[in-house]
Amino acid sequence: MKILIQNGRVIDPASNFDQICDVALAAGRLVAINTIAPDFHPQRVIDAKGCIVMPGLVDLAVRLREPGHEHARMLHSEMAAAVAGGVTSLVCPPDTDPVLDEPGLVEMLKFRAEKLHQSRVLPLGALTRNLQGEVLTEMSALTEAGCVGFSQAEVPLSNTQVLQRALQYASTFGYTVWLRPQELHLGKGVAASGPLATRLGLGGVPVAAETIALHTIFELMRATGARVHICRLSSAAGVELVRRAKSEGLSVSCDVSINSLHLTDADIGFFDSRARLNPPLRQQRDRDALRAALADGTIDALVSDHTPVDEDAKTLPFAEAEAGATGLELLLSLALKWNTDATDTTLMRALAVLTSEPSRVLGASLGTLQADTGHLRVGGVADVCIFDPQAEWVVQPDALRSQGKHTPFGGYALPGRVRYTLVGGHVAFDANVSVASQIAHAH
Repeated sequence: MKILIQNGRVIDPASNFDQICDVALAAGRLVAINTIAPDFHPQRVIDAKGCIVMPGLVDLAVRLREPGHEHARMLHSEMAAAVAGGVTSLVCPPDTDPVLDEPGLVEMLKFRAEKLHQSRVLPLGALTRNLQGEVLTEMSALTEAGCVGFSQAEVPLSNTQVLQRALQYASTFGYTVWLRPQELHLGKGVAASGPLATRLGLGGVPVAAETIALHTIFELMRATGARVHICRLSSAAGVELVRRAKSEGLSVSCDVSINSLHLTDADIGFFDSRARLNPPLRQQRDRDALRAALADGTIDALVSDHTPVDEDAKTLPFAEAEAGATGLELLLSLALKWNTDATDTTLMRALAVLTSEPSRVLGASLGTLQADTGHLRVGGVADVCIFDPQAEWVVQPDALRSQGKHTPFGGYALPGRVRYTLVGGHVAFDANVSVASQIAHAH
């Protein structure tokens, strides 16, 4: 289908392009930016006046809950949430039920996702069988099935020798290992160690749970030459270790979640289980360090860490509630909020950490310079997000498309609303069309 996007402010962080102009799409690709051929006859024209036209968002941490929740049609709802949030490519961790440790499961997930014609799903394969930390998976077969890297998700590897072997194997074949840094025995609490956790009587997770794991990972990287992506950094001390590792030349990238970027342990309030998260929310000095590191490039990407948790699992005492929050539909707006709150960043950087930077992380994971997403270039894939930067909205959890209605940002007034999301040149989300119509159209 030929589509012409007119009058929008086109921003492409990958090329530092920022100009009011038109964009032409055809056969799933961008065919022109700014200078449109006179013989280009679009079948649809989108007027983007007053809006920003940018690459589709690339989210490196999204739980879709499938395989495992097919009966609840989780894939349908979470993919609808993704395109409503402008997310056109997403990476999902392997902690599904069953775990993504077999090629057939990966192929089935990708097949079912592709049938929905919404976001591109890029699975991470399990690093060890059933995430039990004992036997390595068949990484080559999982890669052939479509995995972009290997992860233990939220399950720490207690056996350092297994981690060493995994990194050796991954290094040999050019795979990337995605790890959340957490020391098994220190990471069993439910809130960040500190005065607030002590006052509330909650089990604490010290910063050392993150830094000890990082020291171990970096030592093994030096020994094996492996490439590692650090998932959801949460502390100032962790930021400093990553900064040193990068300056040393280690092949490491990292991300931070929207939760840790904006919130602190004080947001737990009076045992508010919506703020029960992994990693736990830390103190203000940690949040400030994370913000500065995202601005200066020490942290590469901002992620939603989208985890849909059902009502029964959240409405429990804080320590018993399941960790996680919905985030897909909030990612862009919270990046814009960070941009307006911070004095050390620009709109270009705020959009880069959602597009070109995570695309570069993916590219490294796939063994190329950049994945074929996260940028606007002639001949490139037509994944586009069009949003109104002037629109403000209040987060009403019940109105979110995700089945996960729990977020610590409920009631927040946020900037920016997605108007259109295009994936591979077709309109996957149109804010002017009802949800029911879009689901029917997707089928």
